[in-house]
Amino acid sequence: MNLANVSLSFYTHRQSVRKSLLFITFILFHVFKIFHLFFSPVLVVLACSQGVMAGCFITFVLLFLSSVLLGRAFCGWICPGAGLQELCSLAITKKSRGVRWYKIKYAISSLWIGVMIYVLIRAQGFHRIDLLWGMDISTPMQNFMMLFGVVMIVVPTAWLFGKWAFCHYICWLAPLMIAGRIISDWMKWPSLRLQAERDRCVDCQLCDDRCPMSLDVSAMVKQGFMRNSECILCGNCANACPAHVIRYSFWKSN
Repeated sequence: MNLANVSLSFYTHRQSVRKSLLFITFILFHVFKIFHLFFSPVLVVLACSQGVMAGCFITFVLLFLSSVLLGRAFCGWICPGAGLQELCSLAITKKSRGVRWYKIKYAISSLWIGVMIYVLIRAQGFHRIDLLWGMDISTPMQNFMMLFGVVMIVVPTAWLFGKWAFCHYICWLAPLMIAGRIISDWMKWPSLRLQAERDRCVDCQLCDDRCPMSLDVSAMVKQGFMRNSECILCGNCANACPAHVIRYSFWKSN
C-alpha cells in the first residue's frame, strides 16, 4: 500500500479512529484510573499549597503549550472527558445554543488559576518537583466517587443544555487551550487549523449537522473564516462535506 492509499484510508476512517481514541482514554483514565490524577484540578492546587510542582501541574502547562501549535485538537481527539461526551451524543442530539453562557467556563478557569496562584504564593513558590506527588493518596472508594462525579456532571449537563455542553460551559481546561490559540494567532505562528475553499461550497449544511460543538460551520465556510474558539478540531465537518471543501491545514494566521 503506497502513501496515498494510506492517507485516503485514514481520511475515510478518521472519525472512527478519533472516537476510538476518546473511548480508550476515557476507559484508561476514568475506569482503570491510569494517570487520571495527572489531570486533577484539585490535586494540582493541593500540591501548589505545599510548594510542590506535581505531575498534574506539568501536564496542564504542556497542554497549554501544545495548544499554541495544535489548537484544541487535544479536546477533540484525546481528552478523557470527551469520550463520555461522545457517548452522550449517541442519545442526546440537541444542539448547544446558549452562546452567551459559554463565558461561564472562563470564570471557573480564572477562579481555579487564581486559587492556584494564591496558595503557591502562600507557599513561597515551588520548593521541589515530584511528578508522582499525591498519586498514592486516593482509595478505590475515592476513585469510584470521582468517576461517579464526572458522570453526574457531564451527563445531566448534556441532557439539559445540549451535546458537549460540559466543554462549552464548565471545562476549566478549555480557556487554557483557547489562550494558546489566541497567542498563536497574535504571533502569526503556523499551527493546526481548519481551512475551507468557500467557492466550492454546495451549501448542503451537513457540516453544521455533524459538528459536535453545535457551530455554524457553513457560515464560517461562506465567510472564509474558519476560526472559532469553541472548535475542537475534530474534523467531523471535513469528513461530512461531500465536496471536500474543508480540510486540515498547518498555516499562519491571516
